[in-house]
Amino acid sequence: MTIAPGFSLAEVRAGRSSVKWTRYAPDVIPLSVAEMDYQIAPEIAQTLIERVRASDFGYIDAPGPLSGAFATFADARWGWQVDPDRVRVTTDVSTAIVETLRYGIPPDGRVVINPPVYTAFYELIDEARANRVEVPLIHQDAAWSLDLAALERAFADGADAYLLCHPHNPLGLVFDERVLGEIARLAATYDVLVVSDEVHAPLTHPGVDFIPFLDVAAVHGARAVCVTSASKGWNLAGVKCALMVAGDARTLALLDSFPEEVTCRTSILGLHANVAAFATTGWLDETLDAVVANDRLLAELLAELLPAAVYHRPSASYLAWVDLRAFDLGEDPAAVLIETARVALNSGHKYGAAYDGFVRINLACDPEILREAIQRIAASIA
Repeated sequence: MTIAPGFSLAEVRAGRSSVKWTRYAPDVIPLSVAEMDYQIAPEIAQTLIERVRASDFGYIDAPGPLSGAFATFADARWGWQVDPDRVRVTTDVSTAIVETLRYGIPPDGRVVINPPVYTAFYELIDEARANRVEVPLIHQDAAWSLDLAALERAFADGADAYLLCHPHNPLGLVFDERVLGEIARLAATYDVLVVSDEVHAPLTHPGVDFIPFLDVAAVHGARAVCVTSASKGWNLAGVKCALMVAGDARTLALLDSFPEEVTCRTSILGLHANVAAFATTGWLDETLDAVVANDRLLAELLAELLPAAVYHRPSASYLAWVDLRAFDLGEDPAAVLIETARVALNSGHKYGAAYDGFVRINLACDPEILREAIQRIAASIA
């Protein structure tokens, strides 16, 4: 499933043409762009080969078998009873967010986000011609949590939508039922549309319970749309297919108000790849085991080589949020370390203006590559 131990950086790079592997010089270890180094599941590869051999490259106008495949996966994984008739498709999660905001709130509407949060959220809100309202996560005693009191103030102050990142990127937070219930209650009280980005949900770590927001929203009568895909869980970002799930009749009408092109731009290969992915849970479980092992490895390496670093360990996904402020690397440690250590990381300040000194690290790689990267960083700081 994964890259075999000892698989060199050069060998990985030689087989890939994505931006992760072409953006940097050959001596740079790329631990930034959120894609896995692992080979895709054989079942997905076989599905794509069959579609190519069938010359199946046409347009689509509906989810087809994907709605049922996702509903089956959601039920088995999370106990979420998805109505296949409420599933729609589009190109990717970013498009799903933009179009839901574009058609779901008034022009110049106000959208709440929780920094430090996925960098694209800032751009997507701008693209939808909406205005950002920032309600930062609370950071106290090395723990992070949602500021529900501040969220209510933002909702009461006239927010139109809330862009929920669940699980949260870059922190890997998985919100529990109490927090999700309070979000849903507030959204219903103030009539705020919740767009829940759950693309990292299949990557929830073993022993952690993921609760889909729409399951909770239905109890409280909140308007909500879930946007998700197999793109992160099965490393399929480039095949271009995502799902939008309506929480009720009102949000289904919203999704059905989109132009036809929102659906037709979806890749037919991506649709079939997603269908195969949601049926391929064995590969997903093995991948999660590899990611969790790298999470442990990173914690050990930091404790040994960079003990002043503060690692906020995730409960989901393969992304690590690390505080390097103790090392006096300036506002942007990532910009320093790509030059001094030849390791590419994500800059913390891009997730929110208050997060100078932080970096995001991709854990979905061979453990020896991760080990070499941290050794290089430690040597450059020393």
